[in-house]
Amino acid sequence: MDAQFNWEYLGRRSFAQPNDVVYPSPDMEVSVRAVERILGYSFKNKRLLEEALTHSSCSDSLSNFQRLEFVGDAAIGLAISNYVFLAYPQLDPGQLTSLRSANISTEKLARVAVRHGLYPYVRRNVANLDDKVREFDKAVREEDEMVVYGGSVKAPKILADIVESIAAAVYVDVNFDLQRLWVIFRGLLEPIITYEDLHKQPQPVRMLFELCQKQGKHVDIKYWRDGSKNIASVHIDGNFVASGSAEKKEIAKLNAAKLALHKLPQAIPVKGEFFEYVAGVDGCFEIEGAKHKLHEICRKKKWTKPIYKYVWGTQLAYSDELEYSVKL
Repeated sequence: MDAQFNWEYLGRRSFAQPNDVVYPSPDMEVSVRAVERILGYSFKNKRLLEEALTHSSCSDSLSNFQRLEFVGDAAIGLAISNYVFLAYPQLDPGQLTSLRSANISTEKLARVAVRHGLYPYVRRNVANLDDKVREFDKAVREEDEMVVYGGSVKAPKILADIVESIAAAVYVDVNFDLQRLWVIFRGLLEPIITYEDLHKQPQPVRMLFELCQKQGKHVDIKYWRDGSKNIASVHIDGNFVASGSAEKKEIAKLNAAKLALHKLPQAIPVKGEFFEYVAGVDGCFEIEGAKHKLHEICRKKKWTKPIYKYVWGTQLAYSDELEYSVKL
């Protein structure tokens, strides 16, 4: 390939001339205009947006969103990477990766599609997709707060694909200008999941494995079906701890992990220090425990960091006979 690669040549089929506008097919004019209003952006080459809104189930003679989805996946990932890198200079690479992953996950992007009502504008020819999207849409609208990792219904991948393909259409239309893509597209992605959001809703499966690994314990998750439901059971060092069920296997796994985390202090002994996560009665974990709050107060008051000292008691997580002292 020539070292002086010509991006204009690459985009010849996509770019409109500066004073020209490429219009969509008559049957997609309404959908294209509607999505442009949602974005707050008017395409030079509206055929790009038409392509982004065309599912692969349509006629083979039509260009569908698969190629644009490929570009959009990378473009959104890079745009979010830039954002979290600049917004969180104190985070290490692992934390930045977790934050980026949460903002570009299928669950997150599918909720973007639902929140902005993008699916009805997609040209498609698969009835069962409509049923899955309708079920997910209903579940999302019943959610009381931001969901970072999964909900009661697994997100249909097509919804995330739509968001990625629309992002790619914008990216190509602005001549691969990532900064312009971010300015145009960020509003669609709001609310951006923050590092604080991750702490409030830590990923249950990953947390379970990390906590058990620190304690030298082996975690095994087993699956089976009971009629129309998938059941996942968590075993630690061969001992059953908790199980969860759902129609989708991944949701069952999340439910089982949440319950296992809730029961973890009773299931395994603690070596050295307590778990920093405090379980609520519903099986969900909150990071805002006493230790975390104490550190926040010390930081705000500019006090020295707390020093913890074991006083007495049985060194077991389930023991009520345990006491530590804290010195500031």
